[in-house]
Amino acid sequence: MRIGVIGTGSMGTVLIEAWIDSKKMSPESINIYNRSSHKAERIQKQYPSIHLFSNPVNVVQNSEIIFICVKPHHFPDVIDAIAHKLENEQIVVSITSPITVEQLEEQLNCKVARVIPSILNRVSAGSSLVNIGRRCSESDKETIIELMSSISEPLFIDENITRVASDILCCGPAFFSYLLQEFINAAVRQTDISKEEATILASNMLIGMGQLIEKGHYSLDSLKERVCVPGGITGVGLQVLEDETGSMFDHLFQETHRKYYDEQEKLKIMFKT
Repeated sequence: MRIGVIGTGSMGTVLIEAWIDSKKMSPESINIYNRSSHKAERIQKQYPSIHLFSNPVNVVQNSEIIFICVKPHHFPDVIDAIAHKLENEQIVVSITSPITVEQLEEQLNCKVARVIPSILNRVSAGSSLVNIGRRCSESDKETIIELMSSISEPLFIDENITRVASDILCCGPAFFSYLLQEFINAAVRQTDISKEEATILASNMLIGMGQLIEKGHYSLDSLKERVCVPGGITGVGLQVLEDETGSMFDHLFQETHRKYYDEQEKLKIMFKT
């Protein structure tokens, strides 16, 4: 099987590196193209046997499954460039959340799917969000799931929760990295601890917490209860969090959804749907 990746920015690169590291795909079985050639050339320097093409049409002509990993506003241009070269049995997979499988099926005559990966997939962790188009056979579905299972836990989701699922899975690492950094910065401002010491402690805490949950020792609720001794210091800190976070996360989801719907409306105009 030959995989094409059109767009080798952040997530396109994550997919390529994760598949190769997991041994699911060999470099020579991957075809790549990027609008800014230096990004694709950087990947080819890392994996010399990977196939680098100068245009997306060549990727399509040499691949069975084509992952389109570009920003939403570049998507219509890519579709226009490749649509006339796609064969019925090829599969185009979008990783762009505002573009639905139904929109892809309206624009393309081939089989289509949507897979939303996460940066966590780089270390074969976390989930990926999956929608399979109507034209895909059971065998096609199994192929996509097998491909994503090598680097993630694929989850089938309904269209109406695409944005919130993506917020949690894909945006979550950035959101919680920011919160952890602010946690560290506050510790440095308020005490004599160095930033290096606080970063080591906080990072190790987060890794260990993940392992406790992953191995089933605690749930989020039971972990909090176990650490929080009644009348103790942790309880005082939790009260501050409860008082001051308030509706912060509600506002976060409101804003991400507003942006999402704005992008969907712009794409409808671009696709004239």
